[in-house]
Amino acid sequence: MRPFKTLAAALLIGLCSLTTAAHAEITIDINSPVIEPMPFAVPDFIDEGGAGELAANISRVVAADLAGTGLFIETPKDAYISRVTSFDAPISYPDWQAINTQALITGAVQAGGDRIVVKFRLFDVASGQPLGEGLQFAGTPGSWRRMAHKVADAVYSRITGEGPYFDSRVVYVAESGPKNQRQKRLGVMDYDGANVKYLTDSSSIVLAPRFSPSGDRILFTSYASGFPAIYLMDVGSLKTRNLGEVPGTMTFAPRFSPDGNTVVFSLEKGGNSDIYSMDINSGAMSQLTNAPSIETSPSFSPDGSKIVFESDRSGTQQIYMMGAGGGEGERISNGKGRYSTPVWSPRGDMIAFTKQNEGRFHIGAMLTDGSEERLLTASFLDEGPTWAPNGRVIMFTREGAGAGGQAGLMSVDVSGRNLKAIPTEGPASDPSWSPMLP
Repeated sequence: MRPFKTLAAALLIGLCSLTTAAHAEITIDINSPVIEPMPFAVPDFIDEGGAGELAANISRVVAADLAGTGLFIETPKDAYISRVTSFDAPISYPDWQAINTQALITGAVQAGGDRIVVKFRLFDVASGQPLGEGLQFAGTPGSWRRMAHKVADAVYSRITGEGPYFDSRVVYVAESGPKNQRQKRLGVMDYDGANVKYLTDSSSIVLAPRFSPSGDRILFTSYASGFPAIYLMDVGSLKTRNLGEVPGTMTFAPRFSPDGNTVVFSLEKGGNSDIYSMDINSGAMSQLTNAPSIETSPSFSPDGSKIVFESDRSGTQQIYMMGAGGGEGERISNGKGRYSTPVWSPRGDMIAFTKQNEGRFHIGAMLTDGSEERLLTASFLDEGPTWAPNGRVIMFTREGAGAGGQAGLMSVDVSGRNLKAIPTEGPASDPSWSPMLP
């Protein structure tokens, strides 16, 4: 058997790079116009001592992560011919080939005291070979879902060649109460809706939370003072401070710069909104736009050199781009309808946006010069896209029509495939995806 590399992560213990077989047989071309989901199997991980239900639970989260991408389909357990009873037992490839399984994931879990160890291997059933080396994770029992996500991330990356995204979190606005008197508070959860924690109470309306590039801070807009103002929260301590409220103004739509030291946002004064930047440490502000129109929703490029933003200077909401130091900007949206809430992909290759046209709302994506626009969704109200860390999946808010229409979170692949709802405890809106957890 191949040796194991040990990984550590966040609540776990250190991180190694993945090793991939030089001649992998099973792959998924994620950019193909037609994708047949790859059949895979994840037998319950072996309990090698003290794991109990954790072993089966971890394997179920791995399976859910992979199947949830729409790129994989799980082989039902009742179709199994072989039974995996030992982690080191040889694989009977013909048994898995006979039930059309292409990828096989086996694993084992040990638990004792405040530590659990999870290890796994990935096998290419068609070639009858392991795909890459085995990996091992260690952490506390409370971090078991993170370890499951990391197993799934490793499998996903090895087969697709894409970056991981399962081991990440999403901050969002959790809503309650009647639609015309909605109470709102900040919540944070795993990317799949599990492990919800609330960061604020419902005493004041909160909007548009945004993770920092390092994932340790959150920007958001709050009405705690009676007017919208930008606040900064430390995720670990929940300590919150107002970022320099300017008397007679309203500040909103904040985002971090790629280095996390600067905030770009909208400031409304005298009925006119422009885009400003602020140094978080010194509080020094710079005005980046100066136009008699509404300029809002700024978003930095990953290299920090440019800002994409929304403006109605042409008479309708459109998307513009300018240098990080400010300026008039150049319009990049060219289709029919209104464009808003642009956000740059973490890969730097695309910009996601909200579009309103002919009574329908859409989540779309375009290249950074405005070309190759594609609409990924259509409904009564879709808005506010946010990118997964690997730049392949977009999460957004969808709200139903009428007094009974509730807001919820949805996700879709950048190709427009695999549209699905994200489970939350109640109505939810304004998601912001974190970077990969450390």
